[in-house]
Amino acid sequence: MPRLIYIRFYQELNDFLPPDRRKRTFQHSYYGNMTIKDVIESLGVPHTEIDMILVNRESVDFSYKPCNYDFVSVYPVFESIDISSVTKLRPKPLRHSRFILDVHLGKLAKYLRMLGFDTLYQNDFEDQQIIDISVNEKRIILTRDIGILKNSKVTHGYWIRSQHPGEQVTEVIQRFDLARSIKPLNRCIECNGKIASVDKNEVIGQLKPKTIRYFDEFYRCANCGKVYWEGSHFSKMLNKIDLFMEGKQAENKLRYYG
Repeated sequence: MPRLIYIRFYQELNDFLPPDRRKRTFQHSYYGNMTIKDVIESLGVPHTEIDMILVNRESVDFSYKPCNYDFVSVYPVFESIDISSVTKLRPKPLRHSRFILDVHLGKLAKYLRMLGFDTLYQNDFEDQQIIDISVNEKRIILTRDIGILKNSKVTHGYWIRSQHPGEQVTEVIQRFDLARSIKPLNRCIECNGKIASVDKNEVIGQLKPKTIRYFDEFYRCANCGKVYWEGSHFSKMLNKIDLFMEGKQAENKLRYYG
């Protein structure tokens, strides 16, 4: 005999559901002795997107096995709110947001570094590498691949909805409430290393004649040695940063940076 439950998903969790199941309670039947985590992921929603499950108004963990006619409410991650006292899924949100991105999100990685966020990215990362680094270094996985988020080892992750890098930045800022944590231009956009002021004489061998002539303030990545200065590219980066901080108000312009 199949088991029958009544289930509803809230807020952005509806993005994973077909239209006829969004923003409403629907019946779901299944066979076997499945946990609530297995049931939810069979419906297409990764467990990393979930912060609280209520069954008949009581908080349960992922190992709970539903009973016939249970009423299940599934809520998204509250990364900016500590709900550890009322949820049984994870001890606390990651207060210091550090990220690791999959191979499809290279441009997003550069933009997040530009805003000062600790962001790991390599275009040859394997899924298992991403998962292991995420677990060991307590990093949030950002991905366009729902499958990686269904891995049982993953505790913190987010499926990027937009396909446009400029919009993806705003999505991440809003999703993790990062607006007040932005510290522009203190990370290397190439390697994620920290940038610090450096004396001109120390980097003069890396500069072109016109750069030596017209600029005096320089910054260098402590990791890869890349040198930065406030040239024409600097004002362009500041314009991008302003748009990212404006968020949805600048949505059309952000598509330009996709």
